Amino acid sequence: MQVMQAKEFQLDLNKRTHIMGILNVTPDSFSDGGRYTDIEKAAAAAKKMEKEGADIIDIGGESTRPGHTPVSAEEEAERIIPVIEALKNDLQIPISVDTFKASVAEQAVKAGASMINDIWGAKKEPEIAAVAARYQVPIILMHNRTDMDYGDFISDVKADLQASVSIAKQAGVEDKQIILDPGIGFAKTMEQNQYMIKELQELNIFGYPLLLAASRKRFIGDILDVPANQRDIGTAATTVIGIAKGARIVRVHDVKANLEAAKVADAIYYTNL
Repeated sequence: MQVMQAKEFQLDLNKRTHIMGILNVTPDSFSDGGRYTDIEKAAAAAKKMEKEGADIIDIGGESTRPGHTPVSAEEEAERIIPVIEALKNDLQIPISVDTFKASVAEQAVKAGASMINDIWGAKKEPEIAAVAARYQVPIILMHNRTDMDYGDFISDVKADLQASVSIAKQAGVEDKQIILDPGIGFAKTMEQNQYMIKELQELNIFGYPLLLAASRKRFIGDILDVPANQRDIGTAATTVIGIAKGARIVRVHDVKANLEAAKVADAIYYTNL
């Protein structure tokens, strides 16, 4: 049973694919950088995504695009905490905080976030796993690494994720609070990104819910030869394939399009005669 408790919110991942809407309050994100740095605009965007059917809003305060400028924990918190505080009583869905910094994650959870989304899978700052355990919130452990020196690609991804799971469990995170993300667009070539989605079912061996975050990524742009803001149809294709391969959550920019794609994929994939 994949039923997850995110503070007061319960996410039943057995029944349908859940949609995580992306809200970047950064000036330099690859797709929507600078659009939502104003609190009112950010709040309006989050409410719009909820109205369109988002199940979770993922708020990030530091760009993770290639060549991004790192920001301090203080600056990152200054960007996201006011937005979380402004939204916590207005949204009827959980807020996720997209950060690898333990101190930022803790401040965000205290401010009203119900989930932690760590692009370094608790390896950059292992204390972030202790934060998840202490506040009993789900943590998304994404595959990432500092090099691309793979032997057997899928086996190495599994080993990397297993290491993240071990860090989380040693910190006291319960199995029922762990989500895995294959890390599309991180430490992978275009072909490896595609192959990872193709072979996503390989990660089902862990028994944790899988989150796919391919939205508007560069490999889609390379396939279609279009800029980031024209990659939503391509993203919907990854959503459908991801669901067929076992993804239970998809993290996307365009909630409406991907919700429709997910509904059809769910209806087909889970139909039994």
